[in-house]
Amino acid sequence: MFKLIQEDKTSSARLGVLKTDHGTIETPVFMPVGTQGTVKAIEQRELIEIGSQIILGNTYHLYLRPGTKVIEHFKGLHKFNSWDKPILTDSGGYQVFSLKEIRRLSSDGVEFKSHIDGSLHFFSPEKVVDIQKSLGSDIMMVLDECAPGGSDRSYIEKSVELSLDWALRCKHHHISSPGKWGHQQFLFGIGQGGRYPDIRKSYIDRMTQMDFDGYAIGGLSVGEPKEVMYEITEISTEVLPRDKPRYLMGVGTPQDLLEGIERGVDMFDCVLPTRNARNGQIFTTKGKVNIKNAQYRFANEAIDEGLENYVSSNFSKGYLRHLINANEILGLQLASIQNIAFYQWLMAEARKAIKKDQFINWKNSFLSNWE
Repeated sequence: MFKLIQEDKTSSARLGVLKTDHGTIETPVFMPVGTQGTVKAIEQRELIEIGSQIILGNTYHLYLRPGTKVIEHFKGLHKFNSWDKPILTDSGGYQVFSLKEIRRLSSDGVEFKSHIDGSLHFFSPEKVVDIQKSLGSDIMMVLDECAPGGSDRSYIEKSVELSLDWALRCKHHHISSPGKWGHQQFLFGIGQGGRYPDIRKSYIDRMTQMDFDGYAIGGLSVGEPKEVMYEITEISTEVLPRDKPRYLMGVGTPQDLLEGIERGVDMFDCVLPTRNARNGQIFTTKGKVNIKNAQYRFANEAIDEGLENYVSSNFSKGYLRHLINANEILGLQLASIQNIAFYQWLMAEARKAIKKDQFINWKNSFLSNWE
């Protein structure tokens, strides 16, 4: 599914192409998060207009609402939400394990209570694969335990054994059970190991022997210092297979993305651009803007003159400030489109820099001016 096109001469950054039955993805790529079948406040044609190649869905949330029976009735998530490009679904593990008080962990899987109505449910590795096959995502993720940030070594050592067992069960079940909607579905493994380099390396060595279609770096951006996140990312990419896609889960800020690309990461996702948009923080090609500030009350300039899409160039900062401060729905929509458009622009610029073997110089220049 993955072809490595070029490696940057100044770093570990790389260009690749990821092929699925719903389309080809150029990497490095940022994937907007569509937790419940929608990227919040952005409709599908707008996502395409601003350069989105693939979106995410969440197994936990879609399993609870609307439920797999509903999505199967519509013959998969692509037809349900009218998105004909690739979709990646995470396993729901992160959401389940964040429900500390209402879940119970065992070697078989995890029992949890719905955050919606308190009803009791159980996720096994096999069930998580079955749900994702019902969703029909192009890329599925294995069930793993996302250990809490700051977990001690003894906890991590036990946790990774559980996650490795679950990963193997997911792989076996994926191979032995048919898909539902006639297109190929790929399965990615997830590297764990907390902040311990030796555990991470050992985990990746054992996981790659299972031969997944791609590999994610999990368990980061959970409260650890940035330097630790970058260190673990670099350690992971150094030992992950060169010919498979690498996905850094849940990360992050524009700087985090560029630091990840420098270390050889191909795929990213994060709720940050849309969540921050709803709170009035706008990412532009010239820097971050708190649009609620009074200084933008009379601002005539476009939201972002550096971007060529309709929203960025057609509406003023003064108008967007008014909408956000008045809690108008359109304000959330425009701000969210702008932030995702910026992230897609950033990835496109990174790909251009890698192609020219100038990634480090471009990255350093961009961040020094943007920050």
